[in-house]
Amino acid sequence: MAGNKGLSIVFPEGSYDRCRVLSETAVHDLGLDVICRGLSNKEKEQSLILGIMSRITDDPEVVQFRLDVFEDIYNNPEFRERMLGILDKIEFLRDFGSFRRDNEESSGTWDLVHRLEEIRDYIGYVEALQQCLGDGNLKSKGLRDLKERIDGIYNDSSFAQLKQDIAGLKASTSNLKSVTLGVNLNERFEAKEIGLISVNSKAFSKSTILENFGNMIVRKDSIKEDVSWDGSMRFQPFSMGEERAGGKMEGLARARMMIQNPVLMMALVPDGDMGKDVTSHMDRITDHMLGKTMRAVKEVLNKYTGLSIMDITALIPEFVYYVRWAEYIKRQVGKGRVFCKASVLKAGGLRMKAGGFYNMRLLDFADDIVDNDLDFDDGKSTYILTGANRGGKTTVTQAVGLLYVLAQGGIFVPAKEFAFRPVDCIFTHYPADEDKTLDYGRLGEECKRFRELFGRCTDNSLLLLNETFSTTSFEEGFFIAKDAVRAILKKGTRCIYNTHMHKLAADIDSLNRESEAEGAKTKAASLVALSDGGERSFKVKVAPPQGMSYAKDIAEKYGVTYEMLLKDAPKTAES
Repeated sequence: MAGNKGLSIVFPEGSYDRCRVLSETAVHDLGLDVICRGLSNKEKEQSLILGIMSRITDDPEVVQFRLDVFEDIYNNPEFRERMLGILDKIEFLRDFGSFRRDNEESSGTWDLVHRLEEIRDYIGYVEALQQCLGDGNLKSKGLRDLKERIDGIYNDSSFAQLKQDIAGLKASTSNLKSVTLGVNLNERFEAKEIGLISVNSKAFSKSTILENFGNMIVRKDSIKEDVSWDGSMRFQPFSMGEERAGGKMEGLARARMMIQNPVLMMALVPDGDMGKDVTSHMDRITDHMLGKTMRAVKEVLNKYTGLSIMDITALIPEFVYYVRWAEYIKRQVGKGRVFCKASVLKAGGLRMKAGGFYNMRLLDFADDIVDNDLDFDDGKSTYILTGANRGGKTTVTQAVGLLYVLAQGGIFVPAKEFAFRPVDCIFTHYPADEDKTLDYGRLGEECKRFRELFGRCTDNSLLLLNETFSTTSFEEGFFIAKDAVRAILKKGTRCIYNTHMHKLAADIDSLNRESEAEGAKTKAASLVALSDGGERSFKVKVAPPQGMSYAKDIAEKYGVTYEMLLKDAPKTAES
């Protein structure tokens, strides 16, 4: 996804750089980090999913693009499994193959031959992608565009030429079975020069050490007067790494003896550093013999260094993002939970219509989850949410934020219906931790942080306030909160203000009149977390604050009204 270069099914047409990024505070307040841990047990996947969800775009076309891609992936389980399997193989090729290395002129023969195999694998993966995208019942623009790009690679004349070139090179290099080396000796019978005699299409046959020794040393006619080879020599393999009574060092000593007197036997090269050294030396020797062939190999590799393997592997985290969400939602739907595809509103006074929505963070903690309905429009752009403690105010506030994050990320939302105009960012203002208030005090810290957030908000943002300005006396908090709401209405930011200050909600009408006189085009509304006889229902409704009536319900439930207290009070000592 780096900068949205190349293929993308999340950030089309350069949209990556136009996104705004959620703050770490907003990520924490919305619980996105916890949600991502529920999608995957792999930290790398958790990180990449969170990275995508944290980048917020308000472009309706981009949001619709994502919604359609996710719907395709969600509705085609076989397709998503096949795609992930192919992309995993391509990722392995990228991470552990030689595509990362440059095709230097110094590349050895055997390294280049190995790279031929990798390109053959790559050709197969492109063909598998092309078939998979063709077999899927895909409707989204994102996946249809991807299919077109893969078809373009597959049908490109250079790709066809690549297949032909690789096939031809494979035919020639597959015949390499053995090489014949010549060793020049000095007067002490030590090897001083090694040269390549031939490259052979057949492997040497084995014979015994005694036979080699007898044939090559004892017989006088076995000492040749020239360096030509008549094909009669056979060899006895010997492992340089084998351990006998004398240990590994004895094996190395015997190997050294072989090099000094190579007519005795041949050595099998062990794995490890020594094997790499011998192979490297073989590269230098065979490069001289295969100069013309290796130049052709390098030309092919250099020609296709710019192949789309890196573009294709950029899709892997994006597919993981969609697939992990699809798997998670499938599991929840199987348990009877409701999710839906969001609808994007592009214009008009309605900014959000959410029906039957709930906070998906409750899925791991509750079986009986209460859903709610809520709209944003010009007449209700800011909600003052009041109600009992632990009555669901924070849960509803958080749920609205999650609806936007999921929908704008293309993911189905926990609701029966959700139509919305995308926001450019989400800002949260929750109570500060004690260790963050040492310099300013709790109220001072809240005011400073709110001013910073408000300065970053636009008329297309979502602002979620949770008990803001509640760390001081009621009178001081009410004065600050009222001014803050007036400013929010003037700017037109969508907002839910969860507060215990019932008077703020009770003064909605006068607050709206003042704001309208100051040129505000939006209004605030009172939203209440309902209760029934003191019992929390976790339902919210646009209504005047319950305030005193809720306190009366609680008092009656626990017998602490004036009448109830006196009725059951014991008689005084005098009576």
